[in-house]
Amino acid sequence: MIKSLSHSVSRRPQFILRFIARYVVAGVFVLYLFKYLLNAPALTDDPISPFPTTPESESVAKITVPLASTDGHPIDRLVRLADERFNSLLSTQTSTLSDASAAYRERRGRHPPPGFDEWHAFATKHNAVIVEEFFDQIYRDLEPFWGIPAATIRKDANDFEMRISIRNHTASSGSGWFWTQIWLNMTSTIEHMLPDMDIALNAMDEPRIVVPSETIDEYMAKAAETKKMVPAADAMSSYGSLPPPRTGDNPPMTWETEGSYWDIARRGCPTNSLSRHNLNPIVPYQPVKISMHLSKPHMENGYVSNSTLSTDFCHQPDLQSLEGIFLRPLSISSTKTLLPLFGGSKLSVNNEILLPAPMYWNEEERFMGGGGANIPWDDKLNMVSWRGVATGGQAQKTNWHGFQRHRFVSMNNATAVAAAEYGDRQINFVLPDTEYQLQASTPSSVTGEVKGLSKWVTQWSDVGFVDLPCFPAEEEGQCSYLDSYYTKLPGKSLAEQFKYKYMPDVDGNSFSGRYLGFLRSTSLPIKATLWREWHDDRLVAWKHFVPMDNRFGDYYAIMEYFLGAGNKPSHDDVAKKIALDGQDWAKRVLRKEDMQIYVSRLLLEYARVSSDDRERLGYVADLS
Repeated sequence: MIKSLSHSVSRRPQFILRFIARYVVAGVFVLYLFKYLLNAPALTDDPISPFPTTPESESVAKITVPLASTDGHPIDRLVRLADERFNSLLSTQTSTLSDASAAYRERRGRHPPPGFDEWHAFATKHNAVIVEEFFDQIYRDLEPFWGIPAATIRKDANDFEMRISIRNHTASSGSGWFWTQIWLNMTSTIEHMLPDMDIALNAMDEPRIVVPSETIDEYMAKAAETKKMVPAADAMSSYGSLPPPRTGDNPPMTWETEGSYWDIARRGCPTNSLSRHNLNPIVPYQPVKISMHLSKPHMENGYVSNSTLSTDFCHQPDLQSLEGIFLRPLSISSTKTLLPLFGGSKLSVNNEILLPAPMYWNEEERFMGGGGANIPWDDKLNMVSWRGVATGGQAQKTNWHGFQRHRFVSMNNATAVAAAEYGDRQINFVLPDTEYQLQASTPSSVTGEVKGLSKWVTQWSDVGFVDLPCFPAEEEGQCSYLDSYYTKLPGKSLAEQFKYKYMPDVDGNSFSGRYLGFLRSTSLPIKATLWREWHDDRLVAWKHFVPMDNRFGDYYAIMEYFLGAGNKPSHDDVAKKIALDGQDWAKRVLRKEDMQIYVSRLLLEYARVSSDDRERLGYVADLS
């Protein structure tokens, strides 16, 4: 249930006297305005850069719901451009093996791997939408491995403690870890198409590999030398048997288990990037520093225009104190060595090879929502719903105020928002920039009265934590340094949350396992993330979901656009269009069959790069 402002204020009794006193003097409008501006973040005074183009990761159904909106609002333009980009992407869809092979060679600069014909037959049998760009993540992940010896790849995979092995078209694993068993189940459904190989698996939430960017550059330069198409007569069309692991050991691998993960992660950034050289850790007990101007490369007029770039922290050094993974993750076990480790998600700098996450393949109801996913849009509550645990890492009394979920929930807390409106500087968020001209926070031109952002947020926000873990843990589930800021709310099943139109999705310890469930539903996902997943090249921001900056400075403005406020109209039709387009697209390209198609293609490529004959291996039957 939504807590009223008066109810919310009671959560922090110490605020009441301050609230009343300031309310009495609120008529001094100039003083209020001064305080307000002091607490507002500045996006930038410079012109916003043009709409970026990222053909490999931000590509793109036809408009399914007629729209009354035009380009009168920045979001109108972003939605229109997303439709255009999506239609452009669909125009590259192939239907025949010959066309798919040609599209492969044009985009990859190599022959397709052996088994490509069987892979294509499998994809066609399962009515796949075959667009070559959908598989770009595979080549971003595997290309550096062309720069190291194939025998090294095989040895590292065979030596890894948690792995799946395929021999004679049969997948097996000696690990009983539940993630391994789920991935094994998935691999077993496509084992008949796969050659012998060993697949090393990351069992942790957090990614484990960050090779320095200059080292990756060296590998990529070597890989470029191998990018060629041998004459068809010289090509090898069979992988052959997997040779035994070479004798002797690969160079010793060093695992980093302590220290700052920011120091580990930033070595993966380009040497000339802001984050590579920026150390600005969180200050204990002091308000976080939110630098909205650093979002400029991925924003247009205050809204995310390049969602892929928004997940790259290398131009956003302030995120080192705004994300749990950088503040204090649950665990650290990282290496600088490039090894063929597969996992479900990673940051932009990590070198894991992406698979569909286990919870996506397993389709557990707590992540997918069951039958509630199909509630008609017009039957839903015109509100936001979010429930979750205060995860993100080890939220301690000195750093919790930088954690992303804590920041987001505070921005939905009427008490905290009201305090910020009346000049109290909040420890983990700031009020939005005046560029957005939010109706709820715009003073009346007649009386100077502030309409009340906090009261407006209370009308549509049903957001809260169901648990508040502390580090170190305290007795009986209490958390002394969080209890004065947050009240735990009753949990809600995902099916219950699907009764709401708007579903924000915020990272936890790593990626959010509910995202696929959101996309498959008739609710509208509002996505803020730093994490990369297997399906990213299949989704188009503002077409299938609404992107949100990881600082959340655009959150209120996004909601005002969709819900309306005062004399600003709602855009329910646009929200409905994105939600339903997203659901329709997820049913076409994010099925379990699509996971099989992606993973079988990935593993064919992995088998090739792991072979001593990799430069000659290729499918060339279509050329004869």
